[in-house]
Amino acid sequence: MKRMAKAFWQGDLKAGHGSLTTQSRVLDQTQYSFNTRFADGTGTNPEELLAAAHAGCFTMAIAHALSQKSYSPGELNTTTAVTLDMSTGSISLIELELSATLIEGLSPEDFQEIALQAKNNCLISKALAGVKIELTVQYQQ
Repeated sequence: MKRMAKAFWQGDLKAGHGSLTTQSRVLDQTQYSFNTRFADGTGTNPEELLAAAHAGCFTMAIAHALSQKSYSPGELNTTTAVTLDMSTGSISLIELELSATLIEGLSPEDFQEIALQAKNNCLISKALAGVKIELTVQYQQ
């Protein structure tokens, strides 16, 4: 299976601008620029898209892991923050924050372990090997 996206850019880094289009057209010539990446411009940026991809992948991995252990997943909400370290020009930290509702018969400790395994087994986490990934879990009983 392959998934595709296209990037278009015109101009230099600071004054230029571009657009991103995904195969599914969820992003369809979505604007990105220096300001959307390094300031507060309107549009998206690679780090925001990475955060969305990681949140989605991680949350699906938890749902799968719970189903494999015969638990019926309730609500799973993940917020992901990607930190771009400007001094090194690298992504230095990814913070996954998971909030989940009570899943009948599942202890907070077992849920924490399943979430940790999902973090380690999520395909996006694996693709980001070498980046520090922190996980915070809130399990509402």
